[in-house]
Amino acid sequence: MIGANGENYGVISREEAQNKADEAEKDLVLIAEEATPPVAKILDFNKFLYEERKKESAAKAKSKKSELKELRLSSTIGEGDLMQRVVRAKEFLAGNNRVKFNLKLRGREFMNPKLAFEKVNKVLAELSEVARVEEEPKIVNKSIIVVVLKK
Repeated sequence: MIGANGENYGVISREEAQNKADEAEKDLVLIAEEATPPVAKILDFNKFLYEERKKESAAKAKSKKSELKELRLSSTIGEGDLMQRVVRAKEFLAGNNRVKFNLKLRGREFMNPKLAFEKVNKVLAELSEVARVEEEPKIVNKSIIVVVLKK
């Protein structure tokens, strides 16, 4: 058993440990149940829970989840505009974000999606050195969607 100030009492009975905790007006908390013998500690349980929550929130604040950034294209996009989207996608990927390309097919463009797939494949070829495809290009609701992430 470990005392409130960190002193080691050694192996003592449960009743004796509970009496020591009552004397110190603190709680007896089981720290390592699987250990032989089990390890208990005298501490203020509410303060312990508060410190654990504080540690968890600090760790959570430091970790950054990757976001999904979306770039829109069209099947008639010009070469310069397409390269601008590629440069922007590389910036997003450098920030550890995933990038979703959304190419909307309007009107008769839906009848011949070959040109649109060529644009998407051109973007993927430009990004092949810094990104890998997470989801293959697919048609969803008259749009071609592809998601890439950093290699």
